[in-house]
Amino acid sequence: MMIFLLQGIWLYISELAGKDLDIFIISKFLFYLMPSMMAMVLPLTILVASIMTFGSFAEKYEFAAMKSSGISLQRAMRSLIFFITFLSLVTYIFGNSVIPWSQYKIINLRKNISQMQPAMAIVEGAFNTLGDINIKVAEKTGENDEILKEVIIHKKGANSNSNNVVLKAESGKIFGEEDSDILTLMLEDGNYYEELQPKKYSERKKKPFVKSYFKEYQINYDMSDFNNVDLDQELYSNSSKMLDRGELVIAIDSMSRDFNQDRESYLHNIKDRSGFDRLSPNTKEETTSAKPLRVVNNSNFNEKTKEAYHIKTLEELYQSYDLIQKQKYLGVAQGSVNGTLLNIKGKKEVFKKKTESLNKAEIQLHEKFSLPVACFILFFVGAPLGAIIRKGGLGLPMVIAVLLFLTYHFIGIFAKNGAEDGTISPFVATWVSTFIMFPLSIYLTYRATTDQGFVNTDVITIPVKNFFKKIGLSKKDS
Repeated sequence: MMIFLLQGIWLYISELAGKDLDIFIISKFLFYLMPSMMAMVLPLTILVASIMTFGSFAEKYEFAAMKSSGISLQRAMRSLIFFITFLSLVTYIFGNSVIPWSQYKIINLRKNISQMQPAMAIVEGAFNTLGDINIKVAEKTGENDEILKEVIIHKKGANSNSNNVVLKAESGKIFGEEDSDILTLMLEDGNYYEELQPKKYSERKKKPFVKSYFKEYQINYDMSDFNNVDLDQELYSNSSKMLDRGELVIAIDSMSRDFNQDRESYLHNIKDRSGFDRLSPNTKEETTSAKPLRVVNNSNFNEKTKEAYHIKTLEELYQSYDLIQKQKYLGVAQGSVNGTLLNIKGKKEVFKKKTESLNKAEIQLHEKFSLPVACFILFFVGAPLGAIIRKGGLGLPMVIAVLLFLTYHFIGIFAKNGAEDGTISPFVATWVSTFIMFPLSIYLTYRATTDQGFVNTDVITIPVKNFFKKIGLSKKDS
């Protein structure tokens, strides 16, 4: 757990650093983070512990003494099998209740921390956000780094949400009273630039701006609301990681029904816009014969145009128009097609997001069951493997356990990443690493029970030895 906590700190260090958080908030963050790490910590712990324990037994000939007393490997493992079964059930309960609660807490805490402003540490050579201004300095000097060189500031204008005001100064100084909420930034020897936004659009094309020079320019920043964030506020609750098994089943059913209805509704909408139903072979002839095309009265219509009322094919209808009408209708059709393609492209991204959300929810549902099963199976990988290699302690068993766990973990990670975009099934992605470990556990248990090594090398070595013996005898005879 300590190893994975350190990994978690490095993972979220960018969210925690520079926010002036006290030790209580950081401790609460790590406390909420610990349960969600059990999905990685518990399988690795079971694998390492089983290899070390049974490897130590085999190394000290404990199993040999047991077998000489009539105690088989299965009987020696019986109490641990009951324990690992109980632990798997506890893991399921833990993953179905505690982990969703911790995810709810940690996600809301992260959201609240992200709203806090960075601490008053202006980094040299980079833009730093301070309220509604972005400041960049080339160098900081002075006893408390309060003297600034080559200051560039971007800030919002009076009637604009964009950073259309730029101040550049040769030097500056930061100061303020200890008991005051006002921070003062004094700039010296600089220029003030502001882009103007006239009300008339024609005037905006000229891109007018204001430029002025200043000897001294003072900026006062009110810090009374600085970092005034309620870290205990819990408003975010729409993540699938926060739901237990029952809630996930309801959420998946609701998301699936909403996705199917949205897709069917969009399909009918596209058909109505394109007129596809009116071109259907089953309805084309009936439509044109039963209800002629309605055309606005126009004295310029000739007999050829009037005959178009009862035309039954698109080719005949197209040929009935003159060149100007053809160009007009083709332009309208092309614009309609381009608009439909853009609409489909935008809707495709919406469907993609919904598919990812649905797949993530299904992955979370299957993980409720795959984690307990993985803990049970990895015990039957580690225990017989320890009996086979006959090494205890933190040396070779740790190396083998880490390699096996990394194989198990990364196969699961790659599969789940592929399942989010629909490349593979969420069920397969969640269970594939466990399915790979299952035959390995059967194989290792069989080899350890029959007192055989990890791999039967006699199948390869004996034929090779016999071959060289034959060669040696033939040379001797000759």
